[in-house]
Amino acid sequence: MHHHYLLHKPGGYVSQFISNELKRVKRKKFLGELHPFKEGTMAIGRLDMASEGLLLLTTDGKVSAQVRSKSVEKEYLAQVHGIITQQSCKKLSEGVGIQINGQTYTTLPCEAKLSEPPNYLGPNPRGERHPKHGPCSWVRITLTEGKFRQVRKMTAAVGHPTLRLIRIRVGEEQLEGLDQGQAKEVNSFQLDYRKKL
Repeated sequence: MHHHYLLHKPGGYVSQFISNELKRVKRKKFLGELHPFKEGTMAIGRLDMASEGLLLLTTDGKVSAQVRSKSVEKEYLAQVHGIITQQSCKKLSEGVGIQINGQTYTTLPCEAKLSEPPNYLGPNPRGERHPKHGPCSWVRITLTEGKFRQVRKMTAAVGHPTLRLIRIRVGEEQLEGLDQGQAKEVNSFQLDYRKKL
């Protein structure tokens, strides 16, 4: 019998259970510290250490491949430096050039729109941004791909580096209702198979 979990990953945790870099183990926080997951549980995709939000975990490799496919939407909320405009959102939606393994890659069309942070997010675990560092704003980005640090690279490409990044949805599964660090076991994942843009 396989097991499936929804987790609200806090910032400061790596999306894995053990480290291959034994010398640095003491400096890292792992997912196993948050919940007594069943043996063989793996994170589906990654959120980098600074990022927060919804992480799906499973003991079933087939389900993992299904969630990572381009038929499943992943929605992010990014707090960015400066006041992002509708024009910048249009550029993000149409695709921007980012660096992947030393090569320029143009992101697939996606949905990007101005947003406000929902009240369920809670405070920034890294502390709130001081006004002296300039204004910031929020953008909501929905993707069907997941290149390494893609959202951060995309917002930087339009002149708005990401300050805080939260994944708020995968398919039909929502972050709302999960406190930071909370995990919930589910019978299966509700996945939204979207139409291609």
